[in-house]
Parts: sequence; C-alpha cells; structure tokens
Amino acid sequence: MAIIPIPAFADNYIWALVRGTRCAVVDPGDAAPVIAFLELRKLTLDAILLTHHHADHTGGVAELSARRSVPVYGPAVEHIAGVTHPLNNGDRVLLPQLVAAPFSVIAVPGHTRGHIAYFSGDILFCGDTLFAAGCGRIFEGTARQLHDSLARLAALPQTTRVYCTHEYTLSNLRFALAADPDNETLVARSFSAQEQRARGEPTLPSTIGLELETNPFLRCDHASVIRSARASANLPDARESNEVEVFALLREWKNSFRG
Repeated sequence: MAIIPIPAFADNYIWALVRGTRCAVVDPGDAAPVIAFLELRKLTLDAILLTHHHADHTGGVAELSARRSVPVYGPAVEHIAGVTHPLNNGDRVLLPQLVAAPFSVIAVPGHTRGHIAYFSGDILFCGDTLFAAGCGRIFEGTARQLHDSLARLAALPQTTRVYCTHEYTLSNLRFALAADPDNETLVARSFSAQEQRARGEPTLPSTIGLELETNPFLRCDHASVIRSARASANLPDARESNEVEVFALLREWKNSFRG
C-alpha cells in the first residue's frame, strides 16, 4: 500500500491510502484535489477517515459522498455531517482492501473535544494533534488533555510513521530551536527539512522516534526545555516543574511566537 499526500489549501495534506485501484482518504477538507487525484490515477474511493470536525478536514465529505456512497468514519463525540460510522476510543476500522491490520482508534482530545487518531502497524494518522516538531492549538480542550493525548501517541513504537495534516514543519522547527537550543539532533533536522522544502518535497511523514528527540512538546521533562518555557513567561528557573505546566507555557509561547 502507498500513502500519498494530496496538497490542499495553503498547507494541508489529504492523505490517500492506495492499493491497486482502491483508495481511502484521510481528512478531505476539499473535494476538488481528491477528485482530480482519483480520476488521474483511475482509482475507486472506498472510505473516508476523519480525525476532527474542523472545516479544512471535513469540507469535501459531502461532495465526495455524493459522487460515491462510501463509509465515512469520524469521532462520535463530534457532530460531523456525513459521518456514517461514529467512532470512540478503542474502536477498530477495517479496510481489508487496503490494509491488512485494522486501524485502532485513539482518543486524543485537546485540539478539539473529540479528536481521534488512527493507528495500524507503523502508520499513524493524527490530524492536528501531533505535528512534526509541534502540536495543535488548544481550541476546545485543556493543556492537560492535549499533553495526555500527546503522551499516548508518544508511547507508540518509535518506528511509527506520523502522518499529520499540515506542512507546518519549518515554522515548528524555528520555535523548537528557541525552546531547545542545545539539541544537536534538532539542529540537524532543521537543515534537513529546509533542504526538503527547497526541493519541493513534503517533510512528512515523521516518526515517533524523531519526535521524541526533537519535538519540545514531547520533551517537557528536559531541563533545557523547562528553562526556556519558564523564561518565556519571565518565571525563575525550576528544574522540578510539573510537565503539564511546562507544556502549557510552551503552547502559550508558541501561540505568539514570531521567530
């Protein structure tokens, strides 16, 4: 099976799972690029997977469903028009025509109230929860919720490939370097990502292992990140800071970061 990014809007990726002539898509915020992709490759759409309700992830569902009636999977906690299979934490999604093992549904609230992720083998579709070198904004949840959601994803095998839905990597890396300036692996990742974008290539997927090494939002127990987070709020250094507190400081700092 191939996993192919379909660019949409300014920086979204709609992920297409393709095997032979069969296809499923993840978070189709716009139908037009999906339709063009299917027609160019002569593919049949078999399923739609949604991670949360934001329009840039769901806006293409109605048009795609009107062209072909397919199962639409999405979070049960959120009311999304067109969802035929509402999902809760621990549910499974079977796409045998594409993937041998079922996808496990992981509840990851924080960005939105009912955000979910899909995990199978070494594949993770995580929407706007975990980004390459970053994480989503807190719109409907709390810092503790998003921190705990990220911890659940960080506990997956380190070889897990992370397919998030935005090309935010370069801006996230600029912030990560401010938050974790002595991290040599992070510096190397920044150069590599800049080269990828200069060639017009996506910086995704990442891996859980790489995120653990370079994503400050997964490193809230590291002294350098704690120090930077507290300094951003003009707080004295305290190496024993609570991880959720450090995470909240980082997220608030990132919201206004202009580096």
